Amino acid sequence: MLRGRESSNIEDRRGMGGKGIAVGGGGIGVLILALVVYLCGGDPQQLLENLPGQGQVPTQQQQQPQQQAPNNQQANDDQKRFAASVLGSTEDVWNQVLQQQARTRYREPKLVLFSDRVQSACGVAGSSTGPFYCPGDEKLYLDFSFFRELKTEFKADGDFAQAYVIAHEVGHHVQNILGTMDKVNSAGENNKLSVALELQADCYAGVWANYAQKKGLVEAGDAEEAIRAAAAVGDDAIQKRAQGYVVPDSFTHGSSRDRMTWFTRGFQAGDMRQCNTFGR
Repeated sequence: MLRGRESSNIEDRRGMGGKGIAVGGGGIGVLILALVVYLCGGDPQQLLENLPGQGQVPTQQQQQPQQQAPNNQQANDDQKRFAASVLGSTEDVWNQVLQQQARTRYREPKLVLFSDRVQSACGVAGSSTGPFYCPGDEKLYLDFSFFRELKTEFKADGDFAQAYVIAHEVGHHVQNILGTMDKVNSAGENNKLSVALELQADCYAGVWANYAQKKGLVEAGDAEEAIRAAAAVGDDAIQKRAQGYVVPDSFTHGSSRDRMTWFTRGFQAGDMRQCNTFGR
């Protein structure tokens, strides 16, 4: 179990369900939501179906937190502490690395824990979207049900596989700080750029893992867990499992091989300047 300093940048919204929350901005808000979620690898249609009515009055206290059994609460607390430890590690690494390698000050993001669905500055997202990063509020969003899916559906088990997922989303935050996400967004819908963005986030996750290893937070076999997770969520692996065939032109995250390759490159180099997936 990866344990270290626990970050205080955790926002726990589990049990709130995200109901009774309106989305502002009308059609523009919907377009922004769809674009950001698409670039983060999610299915915009799934999100749009979860949007509440435009005329709904915001009532954030309308949905009461669900009561949980004591054993489930203990498990959730363990997961929360684990996520806080991973986030704390990414903060320590990127506060150092971004200044040294990019001459840029790191802004620590918040990690929002939710269940069922959640509102972000990018709109309302459901659990089926998976973990995502919203550049509008500089927050990472995670439903722990994805970790169960990672184990049961994707056959990628282990604490470090879960840590990789968080580190990947933090990689998107680094891209946001450096202006990379803005450049990709301004280019419009482009699968090639979307794949490059995701692979670079994988590479940045590898850079984090390199420094975590130096601090003694990575045990033997941990990197292999992350590599297996990267392979399991490759577009080709997902498409083959879901529909029995692969459509490379529709990739948004990259193939299993590419995802493993770029994570490994970042892990071996420990240098974010080796993560230029756009110039490959």
